[in-house]
Amino acid sequence: DGTRQSFDRNKILNSMVRACDKRKVDLTDLDKITTEIEQSIQNSLDREVSTDKLGEMVMARLKPLDEVAYIRFASVYRRFQDVSSFIHEINNFLEEK
Repeated sequence: DGTRQSFDRNKILNSMVRACDKRKVDLTDLDKITTEIEQSIQNSLDREVSTDKLGEMVMARLKPLDEVAYIRFASVYRRFQDVSSFIHEINNFLEEK
């Protein structure tokens, strides 16, 4: 909605934890991803990072870690409105494999 917030690594970590619910994903892996994203942001020249960019960074790192968690995160991040949106994302995922 255009509002600005300070970076909060816990929001990123918690969103990944929810996406990985009942999956065999180690919390240390999610913490490592969160640290990578945080360092990437700190190393960039941008003063502000959009939530779109953060979401894409999370998805890029979840994808190789756990396919189901990736789809779960994508469904919330991309706000799927119906089943066809969900199927479209899964088909895109499968084509990239």
